[in-house]
Amino acid sequence: MHMELRNLRALVEVVRRDGFSAAARTLHATQPTISKSIRQLEDELGTPLLERLGHGVRLTPAGDIVYRRALSMLAERDSMRGELDELRGLRRGELRLGLPPLGSNTLFAPLFAQYRRRWPDIDIRLMEHGSQALEDHLLAGEIELAGSLLPVPDAFDWQPVRREPLMVLLPPGHPAGRRRAVSLADLRQTPFILFEEGFALNRRILDGCQRSGFQPIEAARSGQTDFIVALVAAGQGLALLPRMIAGQRRHPDVHYVLLDEPDIDWHMALVWRRGGFLSHAAQAWLALAREAAPDAR
Repeated sequence: MHMELRNLRALVEVVRRDGFSAAARTLHATQPTISKSIRQLEDELGTPLLERLGHGVRLTPAGDIVYRRALSMLAERDSMRGELDELRGLRRGELRLGLPPLGSNTLFAPLFAQYRRRWPDIDIRLMEHGSQALEDHLLAGEIELAGSLLPVPDAFDWQPVRREPLMVLLPPGHPAGRRRAVSLADLRQTPFILFEEGFALNRRILDGCQRSGFQPIEAARSGQTDFIVALVAAGQGLALLPRMIAGQRRHPDVHYVLLDEPDIDWHMALVWRRGGFLSHAAQAWLALAREAAPDAR
């Protein structure tokens, strides 16, 4: 006997919804399709399974047996799928993820809550470094996915997360403080407060200054965004932050001016080794990130 599960599902939903129309809506099918499924079951078993009662239905004695067996078979199918999910690492396993300090609280922290709700038995092993350092750990196979800034070397594949222009944070009294936008060339006389080694944003800023024909004067380096903002407020120099992050770090003594240099936008992506194996736990993280930012470019 060859009994299709979709026909059993149709029988179960017709009984649960007490009618063909409601079952069709639940299964996203047409009413004739549901009627055909029931008819195929009855033909295969050689006995009526349902009695039509006005707008509702009632199981025949044979239908009651088939209905109960169908519930059991469908539950077994769902259980089998669950075991396969576990085998694939969607319910158990480990996600080895590297995230940079800059922007992760806004972009990735909300994903952790959603990920844990969907796959509570996956352990998340998190590594935190600047993007450049994370790329090294990726190549060494110590993590599967990392947050990094585009462009990335050809050794990596990537999925976009968020693109933001940079804002220039200028100290009190700076002559460009009231302008709508500035270029890097406008800033050559002002000391720069940069990030520590390992932050990909440093590389973007320094490369941009070089293209503009100068080497910036360095006032300080730090890995702490709040401290960098405080140094700007204290008149020690300027800093550059993605607009999203600058908006969260408003300081009354700091001027916030758009940097008119699209080539060094802050373009965060999730990256992995080109051609490397991605576990199902990692693929699930990528899928969740796509859901959260479907229009990322």
